[in-house]
Amino acid sequence: MCNPVMQAELLNEQKTDLNIIMGLCVGHDMLFSGASKAPVTTLVVKDRVLCHNPVGALYTSTSIYSRFK
Repeated sequence: MCNPVMQAELLNEQKTDLNIIMGLCVGHDMLFSGASKAPVTTLVVKDRVLCHNPVGALYTSTSIYSRFK
């Protein structure tokens, strides 16, 4: 189960300098950012268009998605 506050606390224990969020839901990324002591940046956000698989478009960029230029 996704627990963004616990994930942030684990990284706080490791004293990370920067935390990069990848694939958290919008509400969960806010919880993670609030609990993180280190600065946070978002690399990839989940979305409903790609069925919560946002990097799926990157993996298939040379297939069907290349037709929609």
